Amino acid sequence: MPPIFLLAILPTLLAASPPPPEISIAQEVRALPGRLDRTPVFNSNSPEKVLKEGILLSTFPGNNKAHPAAHLNYAFAGNFDIFAHHVAQAKPETDLRSLYIGVILHNPTTKPVTIKVLQGASYLSQPDAPFVNLAAQIEDPNGSVFAGPGSRATSDVLRDRRQNIFPAQIIIPAGGSQMLMNLPIPVKGLTPPLNGRSSYIRLNSNGKVYAASMALFAPSTNGIERPPTLAEWQNLLNKGDLSSPRDVAPTVPNSPGGITYGRVAGVSIGSRWQANLTDLGKQSLTVPPAGKAISWGISTLVGGQFGTGQVASAKMAVRYPDTAYESHGNYGVHYSLKLPLSNPSTTPRQVTVALQTPLKQESIDGVLRFLNPLPRAVHFRGTVKVSYPDDQGTLQTKYYHLVQKRGDQGSPLLNLTLPPRSNRSVQVDLLYPPDATPPQVLTLRSLQDK
Repeated sequence: MPPIFLLAILPTLLAASPPPPEISIAQEVRALPGRLDRTPVFNSNSPEKVLKEGILLSTFPGNNKAHPAAHLNYAFAGNFDIFAHHVAQAKPETDLRSLYIGVILHNPTTKPVTIKVLQGASYLSQPDAPFVNLAAQIEDPNGSVFAGPGSRATSDVLRDRRQNIFPAQIIIPAGGSQMLMNLPIPVKGLTPPLNGRSSYIRLNSNGKVYAASMALFAPSTNGIERPPTLAEWQNLLNKGDLSSPRDVAPTVPNSPGGITYGRVAGVSIGSRWQANLTDLGKQSLTVPPAGKAISWGISTLVGGQFGTGQVASAKMAVRYPDTAYESHGNYGVHYSLKLPLSNPSTTPRQVTVALQTPLKQESIDGVLRFLNPLPRAVHFRGTVKVSYPDDQGTLQTKYYHLVQKRGDQGSPLLNLTLPPRSNRSVQVDLLYPPDATPPQVLTLRSLQDK
């Protein structure tokens, strides 16, 4: 059969292929203990694809601005995070100017404000972090394994790194403004002319500040592109409107029918979820009987609660009316989960801990559903950190980069044997990566006795 004919009928063959068979596994799913902290997150993700210059997210007051509705009037102080993910595409394809993403910080007070950059990273899809095909699980002690800019940025922040493009601190004089970020998304030389940038930054300010993310095409001097100046960014902030075209608006909460979650543009509340995964009212977690498992939902959301009744999505303090009602997915949220394992039995118990991506379900009827074979759609790309004492009592810390597809049962992150009447704590940390589709579960399983 000629290759051209194979190409012609391939979509029909794929469409006619039966869906992958489902695997139903009896598995207890518990709500994740604890809650999000109160750290505000400047959450700039709409419009995801930026085709025109304009304001992406502004928490400045609207007074003395040409378009007051583009400004949400929210001040930051103390600890706060900045998440920004946007994509540039040349339209028309002959317009190959770089799109700059700028984040400006303003001190409205009468005293200087010092902002410490605690951790931070910003990467492009091309060439920094392309979406390459990787194995499902790779041990990654140095942070050299990644697929996509969100995967790479959250891996850096999980390791407490501050990329050298960010200073250790910024001092903003009274009434002044400074750029935290002024970085390009180039499209020239790419086929198609499409590129993206993901950034995550943790900050601490000793005074009140406002923030805004904006998009400007690179100005040029004698035909050579240059970064926009502070004055050019301030002019856009004062005179510009929200960038368009806008993303698809979200479904109003509690509406009948399907759910459109929408993309986030606003300030979400919560950047860290710390939890001890214990039995109810106890200080420890009894490992399940042989062959049984316990799971906890990660980034559960409306339509995907796994029967826990828990929506983990961060609430929005302020948002634009056509953007997400909650921070679905909790991109960048640090999940810090401790499992204080206890084996009270008189026999050894072998246990595994794994991250899994079951089919999204609102209720589960006692089972989680997985697929085999797996489809092509990737639902999790990111790094997970696991810390635990080994059999000699020496603390081991390992990092794994995971690629999980929809319906993926995952592979064990660790395999431990607990002696009779013994205890051992396991710590699991991850920053929920932007290149992921929620929800997931963290699963503790006791293997069958041999």
